[in-house]
Amino acid sequence: MSKAKIYIPSKTAMQSGRNKSKKWLLEFDKKNSSNDYLMNWVSSDDTQSQVKLFFDTKEAAINYAKKNNIEFQIIEPKKSKLILKSYADNFLT
Repeated sequence: MSKAKIYIPSKTAMQSGRNKSKKWLLEFDKKNSSNDYLMNWVSSDDTQSQVKLFFDTKEAAINYAKKNNIEFQIIEPKKSKLILKSYADNFLT
C-alpha cells in the first residue's frame, strides 16, 4: 500500500505572491534510495516518489487517496497572524 502526505506547500523565499499556496498537494513518500559516491548520483527504483498531484480542495485530495487505496496523512497549514502597523509606529518610544 502506498503512503502519501496531503498538504498546502508553503511559498518559497523567492515568491512574493501566494498563488501556488492555494492548492493542496498529494505527494508520495520516498522509499529506499541508493547513492553512487563515485558519480555523486542518487538513484531509486521507486517512480511514485516523483509524482506530485495538485488538487483545488482538501476533500478532492482525500477522495482521490481513498479511491486509489492510498494511506495518507493530512498536514494542516499554519495560519500566520498579520500585525498591521503604520510607519509612524516605528518611532514611538
